[in-house]
Amino acid sequence: MIKTILWDIDGTILDFHSSAENSLKNTFKKFGYGEITDELLHMYEGINDVYWRKLEKGEITKEKLLVERFVEFFRKIGIKNARAKEFNQAYLNGLLDTIVFMPEAYETVKKLHLKYKQYIVTNGVKQLQHKKISKAKIEEFFDDIFISDEIGYEKPQIEFFNHVFDRIEPQNRDEVIIIGDSLTSDIAGGIHAGIHTCWYHPSNEENHSDIKPECTVTSHLAFQELLKQL
Repeated sequence: MIKTILWDIDGTILDFHSSAENSLKNTFKKFGYGEITDELLHMYEGINDVYWRKLEKGEITKEKLLVERFVEFFRKIGIKNARAKEFNQAYLNGLLDTIVFMPEAYETVKKLHLKYKQYIVTNGVKQLQHKKISKAKIEEFFDDIFISDEIGYEKPQIEFFNHVFDRIEPQNRDEVIIIGDSLTSDIAGGIHAGIHTCWYHPSNEENHSDIKPECTVTSHLAFQELLKQL
């Protein structure tokens, strides 16, 4: 029986894609780089994903990731003398301009906190994540918040999850489930930690990776139904 839920936030509770797209468009204009097309957005997302995978593998620090993703992006699209560090900071600040929930996410975490212990587990930037969670007004639904910057380890590293279990109420790990949109971060981490895993995957595309979640849901309502069965 599940008693505790570990929630990823970006792409699982909050629609990070919408916030990121809005901030990138506004920051491009602010820095005088013109309009950012859908093609350029797609290119940036690909570069950004590669850098976050490097972080998960311990191949790069978060400080370097945040800047170097834009250094590479600007180099590829031919913007010379781009102020990548300043651009990144403006982009991060802009992420707070648009807080959008994934469908049924707010209602789900609000409803489930009455029955389950709930914790946020995120690899996001600590200052940004605290502000984002506060602006979304969801703190009251969670018993604690675990951010990789403050722990010193990133998901999926086992040290991240060991830290979490050192600080939450003692319990059998078989009573814990993690739900998140990332196979390489949330699901791989959950498997390493020996807990139940649920891949939140609204697009419902086939999983071609070697990482196999225990469960997959395409909506938060489906996750609520899943919990009744576990």
